[in-house]
Amino acid sequence: MADGNSSDEDFSDDWVLYSHRPGWADIEPLPQDDGENPVVMIQYSEKFNDVFGYLRAIISRQEKSERALELTKDAAKLNAANYTVWQYRRDILKDLNADLYEELSYIGKVIAENPKNYQVWHHRRVIVEWLDDPSSELTLTESILDMDAKNYHAWQHRQWVIKKYNLFDDELQYVDRLISEDMRNNSAWNERFFVLKHGGFTPEVLEREINYVMTRVGLIKNNESPWNFLRGLLQQGTGKLTQFPSVIDFCEDLYNDGIRSPYLLAFLVDLYEERYFEVLRTTGGNVDEAEEYRVKVQDLCESMANQHDKIRCKYWRYIAENFRRKAEAHINADGGRNGV
Repeated sequence: MADGNSSDEDFSDDWVLYSHRPGWADIEPLPQDDGENPVVMIQYSEKFNDVFGYLRAIISRQEKSERALELTKDAAKLNAANYTVWQYRRDILKDLNADLYEELSYIGKVIAENPKNYQVWHHRRVIVEWLDDPSSELTLTESILDMDAKNYHAWQHRQWVIKKYNLFDDELQYVDRLISEDMRNNSAWNERFFVLKHGGFTPEVLEREINYVMTRVGLIKNNESPWNFLRGLLQQGTGKLTQFPSVIDFCEDLYNDGIRSPYLLAFLVDLYEERYFEVLRTTGGNVDEAEEYRVKVQDLCESMANQHDKIRCKYWRYIAENFRRKAEAHINADGGRNGV
């Protein structure tokens, strides 16, 4: 069984069809109703038809018993993505007042076999909420992320449990390890931002994180993840890309050293456009300085379109044209006093 696909492979050789079990003789299985004229008939296996025929019958009777609970387990083996299977299993668990820690152990094993299946993660969340016990969740998600560090479902569950139960304390340390192992792990960068946002972007935090991300960019320049993280940081505080001179110096030093990462160049386009309008808005703005930024924006856009990001050449020409129009509108609104 893998990620919700129907499979007979998880059953032992001595597994017996429900139709052959004396303990189920009182149940008449309900076949699947595909209507009078089904467009495409799915050829289910004998085992699949058997299990789900009995499951439909049990649900129609609203039977909530130990045997029904075991039946849902077999149904989940055949199709772990079936919402009805998990919902009815939860109904049975409640009715039987079942051991939820035993269920937590069971669903942990199912998740390990189906780590990218929404329904199994949702079932896990519900059981954790019923128990009001998140003590195993960070360990579980860490084990899944060790297999695939970018598993969206594991990250979603991890963020949910951290936020709901206030488990932020050691998360930065965990994320730092993941980033150190793979600096291109966008999920880990996203998690870092998630944790920081909870604590608040104080000036001290911003300065620390900007130094942190610039160090990582310095190690791998052509890495989109830390560039996105840097932009996210700079949207805090004043919200301006130019608010930290150290960032400007860092980016310009990279450019002057011959680095032509498209992420660096895109950042510089936005930074120089911002600086252009800042200069023009300044009383008695320096016309020559503004003109330098205008030329830089245009040249960088052309460089991206023609060499460093050719697949998006139309986008970069649009950016250049849009900048030209905004600059022209600003000058016209200003009565041409700056003469740029």
